[in-house]
Amino acid sequence: MRVLFLSSILLLTSALFGQEKDSVRLIQLSGVVVSSDSLEQLPFTTVYDRGSKRGTVADYYGFFSMVVFPGDTLMFSYYGYKTSSFIVPDTLTDNRYSIIHMMHQDTINLPTVTVYPWPSREDFARAFLEMKPYDDALRRAQKQLSGESLAFVAARMSSDASLSAGWEQNQQNTRLYTMGQSPVNNLLNPYSWASFIRSWKNGELGRQ
Repeated sequence: MRVLFLSSILLLTSALFGQEKDSVRLIQLSGVVVSSDSLEQLPFTTVYDRGSKRGTVADYYGFFSMVVFPGDTLMFSYYGYKTSSFIVPDTLTDNRYSIIHMMHQDTINLPTVTVYPWPSREDFARAFLEMKPYDDALRRAQKQLSGESLAFVAARMSSDASLSAGWEQNQQNTRLYTMGQSPVNNLLNPYSWASFIRSWKNGELGRQ
């Protein structure tokens, strides 16, 4: 009699467990998380299931996939966007379901940050008092910007495209001017000799 009673209890428990197992359906939920204004994918969005206490992270293209139960609430979180939710419909007849979840941008007011080159006001005051405005760096900069230094750099600098084009144009004009005759020789040009003698008397050649 006792054995029959225990057998009945086991059979009833198995039947109830089987009915409960059949009543709970698992759903493979997949989807893409996008922005509501630009419809661009939101990569690495956090998806959290409040029912099963489990979650997942979307991939680089905003795609995610996870197992849920009908009626579960999913929470979507992404930096710069408002946290939103999605309730899995409990009227689904299929074990697979796909969604496109849109998220809205959120305005984030960050606190004002003031950046100083010194850790404290005392350090700034000490650095200001110990500052030497005419140090070696300033003198080196003045020397590099002097007329002699700039002329030296300009003499060693190669010409750009416009100067090269102008020089080539002058050479071509000279060839056209002396076409069919001997090139001009400045050694026999009296104007060139006069300019040379005038520059020599004025001391311009020595300064150069």
